[in-house]
Amino acid sequence: MKQIYLDYAAATPMDPAVQAVMAPYFASKFYNPSATYLPAKSVKQDVNKARADIAYWLGSRPSEIVFTAGGTEANNLAINGVMQAFPDANVLVSAIEHESVLKPAEHYKHKIIKVRPDGRIDDDDLAKKIDDKTVLVSVMYANNEIGTIQPLKEVAKIIDQIRLQRAKSNNKLPIYFHTDACQAVNYLDLHVHRLGVDLMTINGGKIYGPKQSGALFIKTGTKISPQILGGGQEYGLRSGTENVPAIIGLTKALDIVQTMRHDESDRIRLLQQFFISQLQEKIPVAIINGSKTHRLPNNIHLTIPGHDNERLMMALDEKGIICGVGSACKASNDEPSHVLGAIGISKKDAEATLRFSMGRTTTKSDIIKVIDALILVVG
Repeated sequence: MKQIYLDYAAATPMDPAVQAVMAPYFASKFYNPSATYLPAKSVKQDVNKARADIAYWLGSRPSEIVFTAGGTEANNLAINGVMQAFPDANVLVSAIEHESVLKPAEHYKHKIIKVRPDGRIDDDDLAKKIDDKTVLVSVMYANNEIGTIQPLKEVAKIIDQIRLQRAKSNNKLPIYFHTDACQAVNYLDLHVHRLGVDLMTINGGKIYGPKQSGALFIKTGTKISPQILGGGQEYGLRSGTENVPAIIGLTKALDIVQTMRHDESDRIRLLQQFFISQLQEKIPVAIINGSKTHRLPNNIHLTIPGHDNERLMMALDEKGIICGVGSACKASNDEPSHVLGAIGISKKDAEATLRFSMGRTTTKSDIIKVIDALILVVG
């Protein structure tokens, strides 16, 4: 029985080209980049080139890229780093952020920004909640559960207006804009200046790269406190010997997905449209959650009222179809999704939701098989 994998939002298989470029750094090019002999200096040059290559896709300076062990660490560095630099200030985070943003924010004075029923940020609520002590706003680029894409440029305009008001009132507190872009990298533009962000998180494990690889863009001039102290690597913000294979792999993965993102987005959006049309025709009780128009092209998040999602997932699993019931980071506990609660879905309906997230290997025949299987398990 062929396995149909539709949980790419949780994890992606590593691209063979990524594996290939990583391989030498496990053996023949194993040197510590901080060492001073020639082979180590050569590895250091490779790390510097990787930093520049990532900066190219983000439209930033190489010096603004800090490598981390994944998206969670990058988010923690952004939230904790800024808030510890400004201990009397407060942070605003959207109600549908990943836990790696929400949990750090809870340790400081914080406010939650409401979202509308489609998952898009309520910009009126954002503007209302920013006060004279707000130093950081964190709004994810695209949601990991419902796939909703946020209007980052509009959020950036609101923040720019606040900056102008502060300048006029002689309030010298900066206000920074962070976005968790882990789910967006495969399909969306990452140019930080076009988006208007000061900090951006990316994650290799979501883009066919190695798990526990990631980076945080930190705009020059952003005041941020280091979270891992030691030898001063990564501009003193993230000490520890660099994980060179992961850095090289992350860079190659980013280069591949950004190079092909337009073609892959077009291909997979057609599959998404077909998936939704088949649901509407053959399982009309299914409700699509999240934005219909501002949505990642690979995401189908649906509610099938009256059905338990764990039972549905296991029934599909037995048929060789792998999907998700929410955020993979919370799948092991019984807590209802805070994302679904934020967009107004009841606990009962939240327990009847499934997430299908497509990827490079997904085909139209896969979707047909999934629909047929859903018809059987839903009855």
